Amino acid sequence: MNTSTTDRIEKQILIKAPRKRVWRALTDTGEFGAWFRVKISGKFAPGESISGPVLYPGYEHITLNVTVEKMEPERFFSWRWHPHAIDPTKDYSHEPSTLVAFELEEVPEGTLLKVTESGFDRIPLERREQAYRGNTEGWAAQVDNIESYVRQHP
Repeated sequence: MNTSTTDRIEKQILIKAPRKRVWRALTDTGEFGAWFRVKISGKFAPGESISGPVLYPGYEHITLNVTVEKMEPERFFSWRWHPHAIDPTKDYSHEPSTLVAFELEEVPEGTLLKVTESGFDRIPLERREQAYRGNTEGWAAQVDNIESYVRQHP
């Protein structure tokens, strides 16, 4: 299957910390919430849905909802969600979800974190471009947020 260049967002960042530390920042819901700016309780686990209010300024009216797909300790973490679901009056549940994947690779300088969100070509046409653009900007900020968080909380 051929996909367009707008079907996926890819970001990566070098974090000068051990892979174990970056993994904890990604998968411990308290730490994840601190850098992602969301208040969630419970634990990330494959097959589990987790949600909580977004704390990011300007987006406090949104609830984060994700369903965890895979967790391979210190290597791979993925979830599904409805991208750029920012209108609290709209029901996005009937729309296809996108897949967010975090890949951790040990490198001499620390950990290379790759974030990929794919599946935008399946999002309804009337909001596809806005979802892609919004999440492209969002992931650019979030990779900086996790790097900064891990640096400040070794």
